Amino acid sequence: MEKTGSKPIDELVRLAMAGDGTAFTQLWDTHIVALRSYIKSTFRNLDDFYIDDICSHSFEKAFRRIGSYDPSLSRFSTWLKSIAHNSALDMLEQESRERRRYTYLDDEREHLSVIDSVPDELDTPLDSIIRSEDEQRIRICIEGLPELYREIASKRLVEGMQYKEIAEETGLELNTVRTRIRRAKALIDKMKEDNGV
Repeated sequence: MEKTGSKPIDELVRLAMAGDGTAFTQLWDTHIVALRSYIKSTFRNLDDFYIDDICSHSFEKAFRRIGSYDPSLSRFSTWLKSIAHNSALDMLEQESRERRRYTYLDDEREHLSVIDSVPDELDTPLDSIIRSEDEQRIRICIEGLPELYREIASKRLVEGMQYKEIAEETGLELNTVRTRIRRAKALIDKMKEDNGV
């Protein structure tokens, strides 16, 4: 049985399956370093912000699917690595599709798409009206996000802060902020779609 500093992994998994967010946070704390190392050694061409994004996406998937985890088939760490591996492949494929879809600003075809390369614009008056009409629904959706995305999504989608401001305030890299906001928006769109909003 895997052990953590305080509780056996199986007990934490059982508590997480029962909806205990604190237990899942302990699973994160216990496995994040090993998961980062695994992704870094398996996908050597990824930089740290992609690795962080894959880790958070993997834990998010694990949290949503914790009910399907069967301890008799594999250790939790093995199950988590399998999710991370598939998440990394999915993200690389999505990034590849996005790169093919956009026109690049320079001839060297750097890895940034036009959308990633264009600086933040101020919201138009129409954006402000739409945001205020939708603010309550957005707040509810933000509350349903994994903790990793909540603060950044709120700063961007409710407070209207620019990416650079969020990066400075949170101490995160600008690319990490962009990635987390993009992921938060995708999760919110999925919530709205699932709820018919």
